[in-house]
Amino acid sequence: MIKSTLIMKKLILILLIVNGFNFVIAQQLPTVISGQITRIDNFKSNYVTSRNIDIWLPANYSTDKKFAVLYMHDGQMLYDATTTWNKQAWDVDDIATALIVGNKTQKFIVVGVWNDSQKRHSDYFPQKPYENLTDEQKDFVTKQLIEKGRTNQKFQPESDNYLKFLVTELKPFIDKNYSVYTDRKHTFVAGSSMGGLISMYALCEYPQVFGGAACLSTHWPGIFTVENSPIPEAFNNYLKANLPKLKSSKLYFDYGDKTLDAMYPPLQNEIDKSLQQANPKNKYNWQTQFFPGKDHSENSWKERLNIPLEFLLAK
Repeated sequence: MIKSTLIMKKLILILLIVNGFNFVIAQQLPTVISGQITRIDNFKSNYVTSRNIDIWLPANYSTDKKFAVLYMHDGQMLYDATTTWNKQAWDVDDIATALIVGNKTQKFIVVGVWNDSQKRHSDYFPQKPYENLTDEQKDFVTKQLIEKGRTNQKFQPESDNYLKFLVTELKPFIDKNYSVYTDRKHTFVAGSSMGGLISMYALCEYPQVFGGAACLSTHWPGIFTVENSPIPEAFNNYLKANLPKLKSSKLYFDYGDKTLDAMYPPLQNEIDKSLQQANPKNKYNWQTQFFPGKDHSENSWKERLNIPLEFLLAK
């Protein structure tokens, strides 16, 4: 398929003021095979640090039609491996195009929300489960995250503010400026690892806004050890307490068993037990998928992204 000249790689110059000096840093717009990317540079927020928003519009996008919306975290990793730090990407545009053209999903756009690398852990770590920990347990979490370089001070999640940004600032902007459905039945959220956690949390906190969440390689440890960690149980208890709100929602989990995903099988099994116990009459539209031999990477996630997208965006 011929690449549109509108979506060829180009440089966007961003002027940064650092210590009184001007530095120009080039940021490359992702190249996509079909459709086009529009970027909102440094979207301003009252709740989180400014960040880029990369919006993918399918080739058949038109203001004469309405489209569903998929909000995805870690937006700089979604579209083009030549622009990412590890030279991997989800290739969301390829997968979404195939699903739409194949009539396997409804028509949708993708809103890729960049992370702030310095605040990613605090933005994505579910806040209410953390606040239910004891002071001793919170100190344990802080110690573990300091050792892994995820924080240099007492850890405090800011995910409630991150969700306020999504729901009260970004979504109204998308609803106003793009030809999209605005109701929960056409609004979804997805991410991997810590992005899986915040997707689950978004659905639980705002079931009236999001109709479903896809959580790939969900980072149930929250930190980087499970030994003596209170976090997996805290997340499980939180999910169980919020399940009654999700009867008309779609909830997807998956996991592999290599690299960081090697920690997940027993933790996801506990989550699945909770869902099964609460779901004797199939009240919840939920599924969990296991992918043996798959690791914790964009390459693995793109191989199976079609599965959660078909689940969430079924016609």
